[in-house]
Amino acid sequence: MLVAIYPGSFDPLTNGHLSLIQRSLKMFDRLIVAIAVNPKKTPLFSEEERLTLIREAVQDDRVEVDAFHGLLVDYVRRRNAGVIVRGLRAVSDFEYEFQLANMNRKLAPDVETVFMMTGEDYFYISSNLVREVASFGGDVTGLVPPNVHEGLKAKFAGRK
Repeated sequence: MLVAIYPGSFDPLTNGHLSLIQRSLKMFDRLIVAIAVNPKKTPLFSEEERLTLIREAVQDDRVEVDAFHGLLVDYVRRRNAGVIVRGLRAVSDFEYEFQLANMNRKLAPDVETVFMMTGEDYFYISSNLVREVASFGGDVTGLVPPNVHEGLKAKFAGRK
């Protein structure tokens, strides 16, 4: 069984993320969507909220949603996965992702990184941009799953 891990902050989950999840399931038997918890960052949604939002949005028995602290390659080994899935929106993403992939290869030569291009409908969407638009009362319909849209509206209620 080929298991892949799709790591990210997912703060919030976007339709671009969902597209990569669905496309990854065409290549891998199982996918673990893993929230990378970074104590140096203050996310909009808590770890538990993100876990719940992703689980609600992705209802497929082949997808597990989890969170991890520490090095990604350590988590990949603990979960007996062999592949890390990373999405690329633009050429500007590649340099950073290339550095990460090579560091991961140095730390864990047995773990491969697979880059997937974001679909043309979603290449301009980022979690940061979605949060910013939603914070000013902008409509993010079609950019995020409906449950995430409702979560964003609740977070920013009364801030207009």
